[in-house]
Amino acid sequence: MKPRLILATSNPTKIAEIEAMLAPLDLVVDRQPSDLDVEETGHTYRENAALKASAAARRTGHWSLADDSGLEVDALSGAPGLFSARYAETDALKLEKLLSAVGPTPYRSACFRSTMVISDPTGTCVAAAEGICWGELLSAPAYPGGCYESLLWIREARCTYGELNHAQLIRLGSRGKAARALAPDLRQLLQLS
Repeated sequence: MKPRLILATSNPTKIAEIEAMLAPLDLVVDRQPSDLDVEETGHTYRENAALKASAAARRTGHWSLADDSGLEVDALSGAPGLFSARYAETDALKLEKLLSAVGPTPYRSACFRSTMVISDPTGTCVAAAEGICWGELLSAPAYPGGCYESLLWIREARCTYGELNHAQLIRLGSRGKAARALAPDLRQLLQLS
């Protein structure tokens, strides 16, 4: 019987990205219960990811994987960071607020930082890894309807984070880097060949 892993998120973008990364592994990937809503009260990405992974594991009785991530802008001393999702009410307002805060400064380095955590079926977090994708903020979104990913230019890929293809996300993306760093622990813990 294949091991089962619960993705502790309701974010459709994260679900699609993580499911694609896990596709080559011989395991069953399920989503967390639709009514599970975990308040992110941690002081770090790792603490928030652990809260989500533990809650999903305890609720389902299965191994669980969670991620917490944010955009960190050097000119803003790392903001919005941990509060990226709550920086403003809509994506458009988040972009407006961020670009206003950064202003015309030529110092536009920023990164997406992601931390992934694995929880055992009892809710104990047993492994974690971090990934960082560096870039620089454009002065306006590269395309309409996006959020931070439409602003962060990734020089190596010659496009914004939101325009990275699947292979580039795995190689260059913060979540992809975290997943690769966590892969040996995931294989060992779930006894995957």
